Amino acid sequence: MTEYNPKIIDIKTLEDAKNEIKKIGSDPLSIEIMAPKAISKVIKLENVILQDAIIIKQDMLSIGGEVAVPKHTFELHQKTGEILVIGTLKQLNELVKKIDRHYPRLKKIARELENVLKGM
Repeated sequence: MTEYNPKIIDIKTLEDAKNEIKKIGSDPLSIEIMAPKAISKVIKLENVILQDAIIIKQDMLSIGGEVAVPKHTFELHQKTGEILVIGTLKQLNELVKKIDRHYPRLKKIARELENVLKGM
């Protein structure tokens, strides 16, 4: 069974946010849009199937948060990648509820995110 290894990433400055988004390979043009939203809590998930990343991104955007994904995500050339889930604690908890309503793989991610959030 795949482990997604969710981790809290401590982002204190706008420069910290830009660097983390750059590290996962997001499109450089999107960094200026996403970085200001990262001054809250950021959780990194590893080995996410990129089709799941698209759903997680859509759900998080619907509640005012953000998910940074690799720039190739929507091309689906690679099967997995790292993503950064960016939001307030309220948004992150709401995301857990939203993705828990999907199929089993996303339910597993929801459980792992929930466990990380309990540790904050």
